[in-house]
Amino acid sequence: MSIQRIGPGPRMSKAVVHGNTVYLSGQVADKTKGGSVADQTREILDIIDGLLAQAGTDKSKILSVNIWLADIGAFAEMNSIWDAWVDTANPPARATVQSTLAAPDYKVEIACIVAK
Repeated sequence: MSIQRIGPGPRMSKAVVHGNTVYLSGQVADKTKGGSVADQTREILDIIDGLLAQAGTDKSKILSVNIWLADIGAFAEMNSIWDAWVDTANPPARATVQSTLAAPDYKVEIACIVAK
């Protein structure tokens, strides 16, 4: 079975396709780095849409999502953007936790596993 790597870098790929499954690494917002949780969430979801399109799938096929927030107090703010984006007919399994992220200006990180 072939493996396709999307956006490979020296440390990781942005996504890896193996068979009929797409694995997205944790995505962060670089354009809105330091901005609001809502802005960062919106940017990350746009990135995810683009990666899924490159992999030949879409958000209706998301199986599982992990979301890390630098401050769990921003849960409602993040969800306000998430709820407008997620396919409500096909909601994924999801976990959201508070965690220290790779840089202080990152407030949200999102990774997911998606079917093709």
